[in-house]
Amino acid sequence: METPLHNALLSAIGRLLRPLVRLLLRHGIPFGVMADVMRQVYVDVAFEEFDLPRRKQTASRVAILTGLSRKDVARLRQTPPQDDREGQQQYNRAARVISAWVREPAFHDASGQPAVLPVEGDVPSLSGLVRQYSGDMPVRAILDELLRVRAVEQLADGRIRLLARFYVPTAGEVEKVRILGTDVADLIAAIDWNLRAPPAEAYVQRKVQYDNLPAEALPELHALTREHAQALLEQLDHWMAARDRDVTPTVQGTGRTRAMVGIYYFAEDFREDNQV
Repeated sequence: METPLHNALLSAIGRLLRPLVRLLLRHGIPFGVMADVMRQVYVDVAFEEFDLPRRKQTASRVAILTGLSRKDVARLRQTPPQDDREGQQQYNRAARVISAWVREPAFHDASGQPAVLPVEGDVPSLSGLVRQYSGDMPVRAILDELLRVRAVEQLADGRIRLLARFYVPTAGEVEKVRILGTDVADLIAAIDWNLRAPPAEAYVQRKVQYDNLPAEALPELHALTREHAQALLEQLDHWMAARDRDVTPTVQGTGRTRAMVGIYYFAEDFREDNQV
């Protein structure tokens, strides 16, 4: 039975899917492939998150929840999921290295900015940075990754200079698509939480929008956004690093929680159908 909430949700999903479908079509991914991914995710989520209390989830119940046949459910449960875990770990480790380079005074120069580092040697060096903040990842692998996405450059004397204060690849479509899979998923999960949570427990979900700005105002707005967003994110990075037990092992407390804060900027030509 359709309800106002269902209608609003389907309308919202249609808007959400437009840029995603545009991206898929641009990269030659047809509807059938996307449909297979959706079936797989429907089955996985139903099994993992929609079981009944004290009862084992069954293929029959998942078929009812998803609208798929039991045969399809059984087949999809045997299909290995698309796994980019290794690439995602590489992304996370590279991001941690850059964050520490920006945050930690041991890797700064006399002016308090990220220092130009030799590859090897005692701290401060890139190898010391990688050892502290990237687990057992070889320094050469991290350096190659940062060079490849143009987050750093290697000078004539062999030292490494940081070009980007956060790990947002300026080269490499694979790395940019990984960000799609993490950042957009976190934003949708936050919205899902806010739909269910009482107001006092809602996550921060804010934006400011105007729809009649002149084109000449956009460069200044973009620059202003970059400046203030970067300052806020670096402040939050300091706060979180001081409380993260991987970075600060002396921190006490219970449980293990992942938390993130994201900021984005977007602009496009106005159309009647993109009003919010």
